[in-house]
Amino acid sequence: MAHVSDLIASDIDAYLAAHESKSLLRFITCGSVDDGKSTLIGRLLYDSKMIFEDQLAALAADSKRHGTQGGDIDFALLVDGLAAEREQGITIDVAYRFFSTDRRKFIVADTPGHEQYTRNMVTGASTADLAVILVDARQGVLTQTRRHSYLVGLLGIRHVVLAVNKMDLVGYDRSAFDAIVADYRDFAARVGLAAVTAIPISGLKGDNIATASTAMDWYRGPTLLEHLESVEVGDALDAAPLRFPVQWVNRPNLDFRGYAGLIAAGRVAPGDRVRLLPSGREAAIARVVSFDGDLPCAVAGQSVTLTLDREVDVSRGDMIAAADAPAEVADQFETVIVWMADEPLLAGRPYWLKIGTKSVSASITEIKHQVNVNTLETQPAKTLGLNAIGTCNVQTDQPIAFDPYEANRDTGGFILVDRMTNATVGAGMIRFALRRAHNIHWQALDVNKAARAAMNGQRPAVLWFTGLSGAGKSTIANLVEKRLHALGRRTYTLDGDNVRHGLNRDLGFTDADRVENIRRVAEVAKLMVDAGLVVITSFISPFRAERALARDMLAAGEFIEVFVDTPLAEAERRDVKGLYRKARAGELANFTGIDSPYEPPEAPEIHIDTTRLTPVEAAEMIVDRLFEDFNEVAI
Repeated sequence: MAHVSDLIASDIDAYLAAHESKSLLRFITCGSVDDGKSTLIGRLLYDSKMIFEDQLAALAADSKRHGTQGGDIDFALLVDGLAAEREQGITIDVAYRFFSTDRRKFIVADTPGHEQYTRNMVTGASTADLAVILVDARQGVLTQTRRHSYLVGLLGIRHVVLAVNKMDLVGYDRSAFDAIVADYRDFAARVGLAAVTAIPISGLKGDNIATASTAMDWYRGPTLLEHLESVEVGDALDAAPLRFPVQWVNRPNLDFRGYAGLIAAGRVAPGDRVRLLPSGREAAIARVVSFDGDLPCAVAGQSVTLTLDREVDVSRGDMIAAADAPAEVADQFETVIVWMADEPLLAGRPYWLKIGTKSVSASITEIKHQVNVNTLETQPAKTLGLNAIGTCNVQTDQPIAFDPYEANRDTGGFILVDRMTNATVGAGMIRFALRRAHNIHWQALDVNKAARAAMNGQRPAVLWFTGLSGAGKSTIANLVEKRLHALGRRTYTLDGDNVRHGLNRDLGFTDADRVENIRRVAEVAKLMVDAGLVVITSFISPFRAERALARDMLAAGEFIEVFVDTPLAEAERRDVKGLYRKARAGELANFTGIDSPYEPPEAPEIHIDTTRLTPVEAAEMIVDRLFEDFNEVAI
């Protein structure tokens, strides 16, 4: 390595001590495509002398083979590591690099400029203290500049450097710089970015990167590196109330029970009174344990194990908070969500929500609007597509402890995970708990499901029929109910067409409406099971996620999925209602099997092959299986 410090050769212990005491700044580079983000980071690494000699040799060779600067070094290749990035000359994934100077340590994330990779930019920005937003001096402020700036403000980054790059390509013209700065500051003020430092630079030539540019003597401000070394990011989290999400209950033996995790905010010391959330119980800290032994105090950013002065029920995902300033607890929130998946966000669909160390089931109850990042206008929306940003109400299946995101990014930020694929599909920020969450409580009832089932003399359950239109679901379901009724069972059938005359008459057939249709039916079926009935539902219910939602609402064994399996060609041949004909003619949009997908069950409790069984045979098979599962005899 060409640099570091003279202490390395003379006093390695002193060098290590000095290095350990340096503050750490995490920052990102972002902006539109080809604004020079990777080149800038490469130049920072080069000018801070953080490149090994063999890396320089490899860089020179790669520059000849992949570079865009003729025979000169292409600094972008230090960061663009993916083959696809080098071939296209763009950044796709987030690239993290570490470097240091005599004054500070840095972790920089080079984030993609393409709109389709906005989700990667959000990932890089989630832990950053500062953002360097690059603008090509020839292009000015573009759509992605505004998008990334809006996200920077949304994600709580308060320090922004507007780096007007490629000044060498506009002849180092001050008027070009001033025009871009004026345009950007107007937009930045509208998205709440107050601390903006504008610096004219050339990443390729090194102007105002580590040393002042002789070509821009009209600029009197700091170089980029000087600003990064001196900007004060503060220790606000140290002064905040204690927030300690429990990551692991440490129980090595009968004599020790501790709660391990990372302190997200505040300080903790033995004797401190704490509140355990969401239960609300209080205790005192007995010990603060680290790898090196007990500590008199620990602060935000440290990983420790806490013990309490008494036995209480604390689990992974719970939060230990300051007793006099606890986090909030709720199960309904207004949030801002950045959607990161190709498949759209659908209100009512269940997702996993992960906040801190806790994972819960959640659904979007309302998409209030989405934001046009160019105009900052809000627009009505029923779904959110890839990279869309929207304000949404979210409901979780259990109360969680949180802080508003603007107060604490760690305890107010969350991700949404697809329950079927386990892919991260969205990033969210909690604004506040909905007031309704504090006003609605479960009312205890003396007559419960078991009592109602006993009165009916049966075990309640849901027979959930699913399959293509025309598969024969309603026909078989009707025969099943007739048979159960003849056997003295108390039943009710919820049919897809029938509920659209009343309960769901306001819903259409878009994916979003289909999700809401099934969510409502599942809620009604749950109430009927609670009433002790055998409920029969006959719906296409095309999506596995919504069928899983219905299953999760019920106790184990109460949801019986019946897949009425009929090939599309056979269902279309029957076409009793003429719907396939209309769909093929383009007169009926969003028709399942034609221009809207059907996701068949992967492991249904009952599989009916209608090419082999008549409706009567299928109904008998289902009734027999129902009584077999319940250890009863159909007489």
